[in-house]
Amino acid sequence: MSKKRKPSYLLHKPTGQARVRIDGHDHYLGEYGTPESRGRYDELIAEWFAKHGDVSGYALTVDDLSLLYLEYARGYYRKNRQETTEVSCIRIAFRHLVKVHGTTRLREFGPKALKQVRQSMIDSSYVRSSVNSYVNRIRRAFKWAVENEHCPVDVFQALCTVAGLRKGRTNARESEPVKTVDEGTVTDTLPNLSRQLQAMVNLQLLTGMRPGEVCAMHPCDITIQTNGVWVYRPEGHKTEHFGKERRIYIGPEGQKVLRPFLDREPEAFCFSPAESETERNAERRKNRSSPMTPSQAARKPKAHQGSPPKDHYTKDSYRRAVVRACRKAGVEQWSPNRLRHSRATIIREKYGIEAAQVVLGHSDPGTTQIYAERDFEMAARVMKEIG
Repeated sequence: MSKKRKPSYLLHKPTGQARVRIDGHDHYLGEYGTPESRGRYDELIAEWFAKHGDVSGYALTVDDLSLLYLEYARGYYRKNRQETTEVSCIRIAFRHLVKVHGTTRLREFGPKALKQVRQSMIDSSYVRSSVNSYVNRIRRAFKWAVENEHCPVDVFQALCTVAGLRKGRTNARESEPVKTVDEGTVTDTLPNLSRQLQAMVNLQLLTGMRPGEVCAMHPCDITIQTNGVWVYRPEGHKTEHFGKERRIYIGPEGQKVLRPFLDREPEAFCFSPAESETERNAERRKNRSSPMTPSQAARKPKAHQGSPPKDHYTKDSYRRAVVRACRKAGVEQWSPNRLRHSRATIIREKYGIEAAQVVLGHSDPGTTQIYAERDFEMAARVMKEIG
C-alpha cells in the first residue's frame, strides 16, 4: 500500500499568505509564518486525519502525533464542559517535542530522542518536577498512539525505560517549596482587597480549601446540616475523575464570612469581579470631591474600553489580585495556595495527619505531609527535655 503524504504548509507568493491544499482545495491561513496561520494549519490537518479515519497507512511523524493527540486531549480532559489545564500542560510538553524531533517518524523515536527533548526542557530552566511531568505526558501520548495503532508497541516500551530525574542527580533546577504565609502579612494585605476577595482569603484560611474551589462557589453548592455545620460540595474538583466526592465543611466563623454572599441566584457565583467593580465605582462616586455635571452623567461608555469584568474569579485572576494587594501594602508577596498550607499545618499540629488529610481532601497521606509544615521548634523543644 502506497503511503499518502500529509498536506504541506506552503507559501502563496503572490499574496504572502500561508496555504494548504486538502483534497484538491486550497485553504488560505493568513500571513505566512505567523503562529495564527500555523494554528489554523494544525486544526485543518487534525480534521484531515479524523476524516480519513485509519491513519496507519501514513508515515506518521512526531508532529502528526502532536496534532492527533491534542485533538483527543481537548475532548478527554474536560470538566464542567470546559477544557482543564491539563491540555495546556500537554501543549507545553509538545512544544519541546516538536521543536527537537518534529520531523522524526514515530517508529524511529526512541529513548535517546526522549532524553534530547528532556534536555531541551532543562535548558529552558524548567524545574525537575515539571520536566518529569512533561516527559510522562509525552510517554502517555505514545501509549495512546500504540492503543490506536499509530505506531509499534515496542516504541512505547522503549520510552518506558527512561527513568525520571532524581533530586541531586541532575543539573535541572529544583522548585522552591511552598511555605505557609505569616498571619500578620495576610492581615496587612486584606485592606487592599475588595470585599469579595477579603471573604475568599478568610474562607481559605478557615477551611483550607483550594483556590479554585473558593473561586467556583455557588449558593446551590452549600448544604446546611442539622449539627450547624455547612457542607460545600464543589461542582468539579481535582479528584472528581477518580469517582471521589469532595466535601468542604464550614464552621461558624466561616459561615459568618460566607453568609453575605449567598443572597443571589442559587447557580450564580458567590464571588464576582463584576459585583466588586460595581461596588468600587459606586464608592468612587460617593467619595467625589465635586458633584457630577449633567454632561458627565449623560456621557456614554467608550465603545472599546477593554473586556468587561467576568462573573467569577479564576485561580489566576485571584492570585494576581492578591499579588497587586501585596505590592500596595508593601509586604512580602504571597499566593492563595499558601493559605491552604497554613491551614494544613495548624490542623496537623492540633488534630493529627489523618484529620488534615480528610479536611484537605487528599487521597494520599504523603501529600498532606508536603502541605503541612513540620514543627521543627517542637522537635527541638522535645529533644532538649528528653535527649
